Amino acid sequence: MEETKTPVTEETAEQTAAVPEPENKPEKTKKEKKLKEHRRIKSLSPMATMIPFIMVDRVGSQNFITDTVDVEKLEKYMKEKQQQGMTNISMMHIMIAAYVRLVASRPGLNRFIRGQRVWTKRHVDVSLTIKKEMTLESPDTVVKISLLPDATIEDVYNALNEKIVGYRDNPGGNFDDTARVLSYIPSLLLKSVVALLRAMDYFGLIPKFLTDLSPFHCSYFITSMGSLGIPPIYHHLYDFGTCPVFFAFGAKRRVYEPDAEGVIKRKSYVDYTFVLDERICDGFYYASAMRVLKGIFRNPWQLDNPPAEVIPDID
Repeated sequence: MEETKTPVTEETAEQTAAVPEPENKPEKTKKEKKLKEHRRIKSLSPMATMIPFIMVDRVGSQNFITDTVDVEKLEKYMKEKQQQGMTNISMMHIMIAAYVRLVASRPGLNRFIRGQRVWTKRHVDVSLTIKKEMTLESPDTVVKISLLPDATIEDVYNALNEKIVGYRDNPGGNFDDTARVLSYIPSLLLKSVVALLRAMDYFGLIPKFLTDLSPFHCSYFITSMGSLGIPPIYHHLYDFGTCPVFFAFGAKRRVYEPDAEGVIKRKSYVDYTFVLDERICDGFYYASAMRVLKGIFRNPWQLDNPPAEVIPDID
């Protein structure tokens, strides 16, 4: 059977040419752009744009700050959560949840430097070191959890416990397996492999499955000195990966001090430190973020629910 064809006249040609492109096409592209895990920030001031070219590495761009938190309300909150079924909740869970909540209102903390340019992340990726047992011989590894800025304490509790329980039941994992394979490479060749990875990292060319494994590709590192019974350290940043912040908190310490009425009472404090990459945001921004964090510590119950608003980073 011969196919029937519609004759093309001047009128039909004009109608065809007049058919507009689907209106939702630009919207789809815009939506996809919003959902990208990383995006470069292009609206920084000239000074902020130039700083990564002058201060070329993360270690050379470190700033240090220490502060203290009265843990009375944090411990009360933790006991309430334990009674509600979060039997394994610890100060680590609360500190992680507090920082993730901080990013919801101060998204500049979730930036990083790559290729001397400032980028921002969609998820808050948290890396921490764990041991199977608290002994000198017990091996340790680094685990990483990924959360959105609207995460609640329950989200943090479930994500972290799943990682920790999984590792302690079955030590090792993809990161350990990858590190073990690399360790078998002869030293000179391994040095070349690492140099290649550094070059790929600079241009953002490392495959996603490797950055998902890498603890160095994170929003921040957190470590607890409390289980070791010592004050928090100032831990250096890494020049490989994306980590712009290292957060450490120490063992609880007790002091006797007068209250507002002059009565001597025993108080409990936890000291904490931050090592910060000063290239991702300025000192005023960091100071504002530290004040917001203190507010979260004073009212940890806000972590039970998602934040009222998640502020996006600038374009």
